[in-house]
Amino acid sequence: MEAKWVSLQLIMVIVLIASSMLNVSKSMSICNMDEDGFNACKPSVTEPNPIDPSPKCCKAITGADLNCLCSYKNSPQLPLLGIDPILATSLPAKCKLTPPSNC
Repeated sequence: MEAKWVSLQLIMVIVLIASSMLNVSKSMSICNMDEDGFNACKPSVTEPNPIDPSPKCCKAITGADLNCLCSYKNSPQLPLLGIDPILATSLPAKCKLTPPSNC
């Protein structure tokens, strides 16, 4: 069962990477956050020189399902996408939002 879940997660990552590389779909949404929102926040969650979240990033975070996003904090796929999980979980506070208790 765990192997199936890992395979499903890997497929999701491949689809996300492929769609962003091909710029096929702007309507893709994960946890109520669309591709534009993820792109706006990416500079704030990538090393080596993350920046403070932009107003566009904070707007995307405000509309996102934070509990859903936090469920990915221990995902091994985040680093594959260049996302630092510690930086990602700090975004809500940097955007003056109360992070969920599970984050």
